Amino acid sequence: MKYVVVLGDGMADKPIEELGGKTPIEYATTPTMDELSKKSEIGLVHTIPEGMSPGSDTANLSVIGYDPKKYYTGRSPLEALSIGVDMKDTDIALRCNIVTVSTDDKPYEEKTIIDHSSSEISTEDAAVLLEAVKKELENDIYKYYLGTSYRHLTIWDKGEVVELTPPHDILGKVIGDYLPKEEALKEMMKKSYDILANHPLNLERIEKGLNPANSIWFWGAGTKPILTSFEEKYHKNGAMISAVDLLKGIAVGADMHNIVVEGANGQLETNYEGKAQAAIDAVTKDSFDFVYIHVEAPDEMGHQGSVERKVKAIEFLDSRIIKPVYEGLKAAGVDFRMVVLPDHPTPICVRTHTSDPVPYMLYDSTDEKNESWSYNEKDAEASGNFLDEGYKMMEKLLSK
Repeated sequence: MKYVVVLGDGMADKPIEELGGKTPIEYATTPTMDELSKKSEIGLVHTIPEGMSPGSDTANLSVIGYDPKKYYTGRSPLEALSIGVDMKDTDIALRCNIVTVSTDDKPYEEKTIIDHSSSEISTEDAAVLLEAVKKELENDIYKYYLGTSYRHLTIWDKGEVVELTPPHDILGKVIGDYLPKEEALKEMMKKSYDILANHPLNLERIEKGLNPANSIWFWGAGTKPILTSFEEKYHKNGAMISAVDLLKGIAVGADMHNIVVEGANGQLETNYEGKAQAAIDAVTKDSFDFVYIHVEAPDEMGHQGSVERKVKAIEFLDSRIIKPVYEGLKAAGVDFRMVVLPDHPTPICVRTHTSDPVPYMLYDSTDEKNESWSYNEKDAEASGNFLDEGYKMMEKLLSK
């Protein structure tokens, strides 16, 4: 038996008026999920433990089978693993986003955060801008490391875990009340605007109609990770397919294999076909028992507040990931179990994560059901199936 997780990051949502009162999952054209839902168990799973923030870090730890209350030490330390930073016990890792704040003449504290991803900036552009910041601000206490797209890393030597606000939680808001209380962090953010606002690359971006990547933003502080081996925990060898450093870092911490897919970028136009084929090869040719396919696009579209693009991301997930993986494994004659789910909702109405339970669909090629339901939030709730502790979803998937 082989095992697959297809994770549509943030694709759960609330009913939307312009979609006729349907959620994006309900509204999207998803023939493969429609077909599979009739043959599957569906239900709701609560991936965010009570009292914890609804981040992709805690949620994906849950889905991969690690209780966040036991294993979570912060988001950025997991990304440090992916980037290859060997943290000391006394280090604090910080996510260092390159964001867009308003370009008015107001003092930095009175500016508004416009875009947490700077128009989904390319890693190549981000590298140029982060190097400019690094040249001016890096010292023996604060070190800067390039990640992917807008997602980068700062290591604070002998630092402390301070309360910091994720930029995607305050889109459209004045930033003053959300800046770090730690003076050194706040000053670096302010100085970064002076460095980046008129950088030649940002002037080019503005001419192209792109948002300028004109400020760094610290959040997600944490200490060195404490994950244990996935294979030791579940007696299955696993592989991760993701464009996002957070997921790659979780895989490193869990001693899973990271499969790099050329052209996978965490955006709406990513290499879906490459991810699907890599997953098929992982369990049919490379002897992996388990593969985790992570697709970031629905979450990004939720943060952008784009109903149309979120629907499109879900349709791409269906036609370009789930369909080829399902058909490919069937054609290979492999017995497999596959669960499809989000990590958390990213509702269009709030443009950030929430802690609501998410719908799951569990398909077993050796035990096909005969149901009338479809895969969406409403039918999942009506099914009566509910898993309150998300980290037990992995046990459920691997139970046979």
